[in-house]
Amino acid sequence: MSKRKLSKQQKSRIEENQRRELKEDGSEDQSAKENCNGRVVSHYGQHLDIETLDPDSPRRIIRCSQRANLPSLVTGDLVVWEEDDSGAGVILARGRRNNAFGRHDSNGVLKPAAANIDRVLVVFASEPIPHLNLIDRYLVAIENLDLQPLLILNKTDLLGTDNKAELDNILSIYEEIGYKPHRVSALSGMGIAELRAELQGLTTVLVGQSGVGKSSLLNYIGGEELMEVGGLSEARNKGTHTTTTSKLFHLANFDLIDSPGIREFNLDFVSSESVFDGFVEFAPFKGLCKFRDCAHQSEPGCALLAAVEEGKVRQCRLDSYYRILNPDE
Repeated sequence: MSKRKLSKQQKSRIEENQRRELKEDGSEDQSAKENCNGRVVSHYGQHLDIETLDPDSPRRIIRCSQRANLPSLVTGDLVVWEEDDSGAGVILARGRRNNAFGRHDSNGVLKPAAANIDRVLVVFASEPIPHLNLIDRYLVAIENLDLQPLLILNKTDLLGTDNKAELDNILSIYEEIGYKPHRVSALSGMGIAELRAELQGLTTVLVGQSGVGKSSLLNYIGGEELMEVGGLSEARNKGTHTTTTSKLFHLANFDLIDSPGIREFNLDFVSSESVFDGFVEFAPFKGLCKFRDCAHQSEPGCALLAAVEEGKVRQCRLDSYYRILNPDE
């Protein structure tokens, strides 16, 4: 199996980008954290909607521009802003992020979709057909951010005898390794009450392919038409993009951020060790291989391969791990 080789300089630049975006090593005004008086609730190019956080005044939404020298801003960021004479605002500084969830571009730079979140809802459905490797890519990214993922099977009202057994098997794979999938329907309301209970007091971002029903799910949870709902493309049976920018909604005792649908989630610039760590059931076998640089393919004394043979790790999960490391094979 081959994987694109990166030079030391490229690896160093990528690692620095990740540190800057994920750990916030001092690139922004550190004093801003205590003085933040707003939070980004949506983003429109160079303009952002900011929710005011003044404890002594009612909350309101202000359309703001940002100073040119500021780092990138995404939904969920805390900011320092001030109002101008026209009633609009200017963002002066970004507060320190606890975390950021997004994907890397072709240069290895993280492109966040949301910041300062507690959980990530990975939504998939019976239509379009779920891609397990895409779900696993999400899980790798989420686990490496030390966030808690929730797997959501939506459109359970469309389940029939043909696909129910297949999807039950898919969910059982994740249940075995400690995840708790939720079976819901944004049409009938099945499972919504249980999902609401899981989200209390948290800020959660919804992610998943276009067409899996994220916007419909958000509307049902919120009890009103919060987002436009799109259908599947008849020509390709793929989701049509109705969400074009991440947006934060205040619901009953919790916040949800809807994000644009992502058909591909590239992990080319995540280290092989981080990919390994993203498969949570691999953890008991880390460092137990005979060879320190074991690739877990055919090496003698590989603890992971032995775990597969003993039924402690599923072959399909190991295959998914290989596909993430070698997407072109």
